[in-house]
Amino acid sequence: MAGKLQARDIMTGGVRCVGAHESLQDAARMMRDLDVGALPICGDNNKLMGMITDRDIVVTCCAEGIEPATVQAGSLGGELHWIDAEADAADVLETMESHHIKRLPVIDVKNGHRLVGMITEANLAKNLSDRQIAEFATRVYATA
Repeated sequence: MAGKLQARDIMTGGVRCVGAHESLQDAARMMRDLDVGALPICGDNNKLMGMITDRDIVVTCCAEGIEPATVQAGSLGGELHWIDAEADAADVLETMESHHIKRLPVIDVKNGHRLVGMITEANLAKNLSDRQIAEFATRVYATA
């Protein structure tokens, strides 16, 4: 159950960032090499600036005929949502559900506001009840 679990208990650690000044081609290669569909974007100060997905690269760059090597990853970082590593699992679910997101960066606010992990649907499935997962899926994938 979500009662005492914290974000840090649910997350996958060791998350890698793509630099804001790195190209979309670099981001795509990193996604391929890490076998992930999304990456956090970090600025020069190594702080979280945004998220980029493989879909972002395809829709905003490739589909428009723009060369991915010429676009900086930081130019695609849209609205950013994150959660404190000490937040309760219920807060994790609320954040992901209310913003209809499937990946949530985890920030250690007490230790320099640094990125420490990522929570995905797979992390939720491993750590939460079937009822919580069903509610999450209904709220995140709802079309209305």
